[in-house]
Amino acid sequence: MNEHLDKEFIDRINQNMGIAIKISGLYFLDTYEREDVLQEMMFQLWKSYPQFDGRSKFSTWMYSVCLNTALTYQRKIKKNTNESLSLKHLEIPEPSNQQQEENLKMLFQAIAALHPLNKAIVLLYLDDLSYDEIASITGLTKSNVSVRLVRIKKELESQLKKTIN
Repeated sequence: MNEHLDKEFIDRINQNMGIAIKISGLYFLDTYEREDVLQEMMFQLWKSYPQFDGRSKFSTWMYSVCLNTALTYQRKIKKNTNESLSLKHLEIPEPSNQQQEENLKMLFQAIAALHPLNKAIVLLYLDDLSYDEIASITGLTKSNVSVRLVRIKKELESQLKKTIN
């Protein structure tokens, strides 16, 4: 790449770094694995940046590359995905009381138990991406995203009811 593209790439990555951090935090709880996958994400983004054609938003493209990298990395190391999440991984503010904290922990544990693709859909949904953007990132149709979200919500509700009872 030339110097102008290098600066443009770095600026865009810096503006959207939270995407890679959230994805790595959601899929990898071990600090070293998160660092490794973040490094791999940066490499894959750098490698594929010349092919970014601007038909989608940069953030949508970055989500796609980072999610694919995380899923590939996860398969490569055959890591158990049913680990609990901490609040800081999703940049959700700390709750003000004990009960809220417990509720959030139970929710994140339920999300962590989801199939990797469903986990990605929830992450994107919680980041307020549109169904079109989620579809573009995951390779699903918009209607499939909608159907999956309904099923995911029911699955999470069921898991949380079991946990509470």
